[in-house]
Amino acid sequence: MNKRLTKLKQYMQENSLDSLVITDPQNMRYISSFTGEGYIVISQKKDYIVTDFRYTEQAALQTRGFEIYQSSKLNAKDAFGGFVRTGFEDVSISFSQYAAFTNVFQKLIPIGKTLLEMRSVKEQEEIAAIRIAESIGDKAFSHILDFIKPGVSERDIALEIEFYMRRNGAERLSFDTIVATGAHGAMPHAEPDDRLIQAGEFVVLDFGCVYKGYSSDMTRTVCVGKATDEMKRVYDTVLRAQMSSLDMLCRGVIPCDVHNNAQRIIDELYPGAFGHSLGHGVGLDIHEQPSLSPKNDKPLMSGNVVTVEPGIYLSGFCGVRIEDLVVIDGHNIVNLTHSDKKLIEL
Repeated sequence: MNKRLTKLKQYMQENSLDSLVITDPQNMRYISSFTGEGYIVISQKKDYIVTDFRYTEQAALQTRGFEIYQSSKLNAKDAFGGFVRTGFEDVSISFSQYAAFTNVFQKLIPIGKTLLEMRSVKEQEEIAAIRIAESIGDKAFSHILDFIKPGVSERDIALEIEFYMRRNGAERLSFDTIVATGAHGAMPHAEPDDRLIQAGEFVVLDFGCVYKGYSSDMTRTVCVGKATDEMKRVYDTVLRAQMSSLDMLCRGVIPCDVHNNAQRIIDELYPGAFGHSLGHGVGLDIHEQPSLSPKNDKPLMSGNVVTVEPGIYLSGFCGVRIEDLVVIDGHNIVNLTHSDKKLIEL
């Protein structure tokens, strides 16, 4: 039995659950390595994967120790109706699926973020995959610098980044690439469009990819041509907030304290210009626990992988964001992002 499954069954025992049904696709993968559709039922004696005809062979190849049921041939009530207390993922299940399960299991008990909290502490093989995904991003950033010039569209830059990452080992994108020039950069989640890069503007580049199921995430902001003194002031403020935050990170630090530190540095010069959380966990999903938000007061743990991404967003003028991906490693951090953070003027 894998150690993740062992840990989950210990949780079940401590909470008097004789079974647990997993429906979130990433949690299914985390527990069983199965990447298809369906659901998993865990019990103290046996574990089951319920899927349709398309995935039965895949489930057999990807997993060990699970009994595989084809959903069209299964009477779920007969198979699982004997379980008395069944944990379920209330934070991700659809209402229709929940309603169907009420006709199968005797009593459904919500387990909240139990599996998400398990996933927040990464094992070494998980960190290794994230490291490779982030290294692909670093290479993509170096590559795109020669491509960014006046007259090139945001959309073409985004496509070039995406093609490069796929050509260099990425399975897929971990999220939609953000490329935003000039005033468009004041939108933190700007979508690349046909607007053309202009000399004298910042360009925000936020992108990531997936390697062996694990995501990466990084942001750099560059200037096309010479930056004005005010642009340099904005950039330096973001960089100072980020470097100060990185210095604070370690096992046991309170995330909201780190966020508030970055917020204070930015608000001294640009009050109200930083309106999102400082960072988030990264793993099988691009947004995982823990968050570096002003509301999170749970101490960080070794094995957490988080982004650190302060930004300044000035409507009608510009946006600047700098983002690294780091691993909490005891009293230190390991920064997986190696692209230069000095202001690059192209």
